[in-house]
Amino acid sequence: MTALTLCYLAAGVFFLGGLLSGIWKYQGILKSAEAVAPEYVNVLHRASLLYAFASILLAEFVELSNLSNSMELLGVAMAVGFFAFAQFTYLIHGILGDTDNQFLKPYRLGPWKMPGSIIHGAMVLLILGEVGGFSILFWGYLRTLI
Repeated sequence: MTALTLCYLAAGVFFLGGLLSGIWKYQGILKSAEAVAPEYVNVLHRASLLYAFASILLAEFVELSNLSNSMELLGVAMAVGFFAFAQFTYLIHGILGDTDNQFLKPYRLGPWKMPGSIIHGAMVLLILGEVGGFSILFWGYLRTLI
């Protein structure tokens, strides 16, 4: 698989996820006395659409990069993999309806309390993966300017 293919595949999956979670959001609004969807259904919907377009942006940087396909694929896989990881956590919180703030102590995942080291460790990895993945592609573009 090429880096560009992964970008477009991710964009399609995230965009479809955004459209489908929009239906879930609408159902939540209809069922709510306050006409609001559950928080993590909202987060999932918005983030899905944003990650779809972020994946297209990654594709543009793949096109502009002069790195090898394996390096570009690494950068894309890092960023998109953590986009998907974030989406998965939003989906789980949306299904479970267990919180309106995943960083509120005590950290919860359904009925379970989660150690802070897992929550914050996952966030550190997410930051490194997303920033690091894009940085690889951005470096590939910057090399074309030199």
